[in-house]
Amino acid sequence: MARPTRLLALALAAPLLLVGCSTENSGGGDGDSGGDSGGASASGDLDFAVVTHGSAGDAFWDVVQNGAEAAGEDLGVGVDYQSDGDPQRQSQLIEAAVNQDVDGIVVSMANPDALQDSITAAVEAGIPVVTINSGAAQSAEFGAIGHVGQDETIAGIGAGQRLAADGAQNVLCVVHEAGNIGLEQRCAGASQGLATDVRLLQVDINDLQSAQSTITSQLQSDDSIDAVLTLNSAVAPVAAAAASDAGADVEIATFDLNGDVIAAIQDGSVAFAVDQQQFEQGYLPIVMLKLYAENLNTVGGGQAVLTGPGIVDSENVDEIAELASAGTR
Repeated sequence: MARPTRLLALALAAPLLLVGCSTENSGGGDGDSGGDSGGASASGDLDFAVVTHGSAGDAFWDVVQNGAEAAGEDLGVGVDYQSDGDPQRQSQLIEAAVNQDVDGIVVSMANPDALQDSITAAVEAGIPVVTINSGAAQSAEFGAIGHVGQDETIAGIGAGQRLAADGAQNVLCVVHEAGNIGLEQRCAGASQGLATDVRLLQVDINDLQSAQSTITSQLQSDDSIDAVLTLNSAVAPVAAAAASDAGADVEIATFDLNGDVIAAIQDGSVAFAVDQQQFEQGYLPIVMLKLYAENLNTVGGGQAVLTGPGIVDSENVDEIAELASAGTR
């Protein structure tokens, strides 16, 4: 049996159980999909919609989708997954799900303000909503019955503490999506964990070649930078390549996993990844909605159900790699 991903330091353990602030990430928040869709149909009487801000082909959101569809198959309910990185179009997808009179909606809130009206409309229509990944602080305010995800501030603190333990002092935090509250919280948390402010660098997730050039230029212009923290698994290999281009001896760390990050940890070009176990962010909300529909159960007691953070590094990456190849990590 694969050894579970290690949780962050003991100082983080208690807050992980209690706090209900906004998340990933990050992860995750990744770009504009143009309406990627998929579905796991079932013969059951319940049909749930999942509407995220993920981009088409993004490995992080592919795993979220895998989790939601696996839950649909396991529980015998219908799951329709839709995604769009543009907040207005994501809001329209939520409105479409309301018009279809689905039995529940799962939604990620990288931009909570832009989605408030559509989520509120769903709640007023009697459709239970579970938020995931981003926007935990606004989840209950908007009427959602629960939130599933990673607390981004706590995760950022853990990343900063690990970088500090590795000897980093001047960290570049690469933000790949403007306006994503979860990414801002990751960098702010990293500053807390590092006990000094990280330096923010804005890049565009939709133009990775330009992102590599921007990181390279930053490293060339400031040789005091000793670590780069990326907030997305697609940006991490770009940062590693940028460090090579710049001839910079810097530690590369990232949030979230994909095959490239796992390979980079194995070959040493990336030191570690902060893992929010996004399969759970797809799977658990479907369970929660089914329990609510059939038994009026709620989970979390008003606090977020936290799926991370954990650390993947050289000690456990080989075991995680086996799970990632199956599309569940």
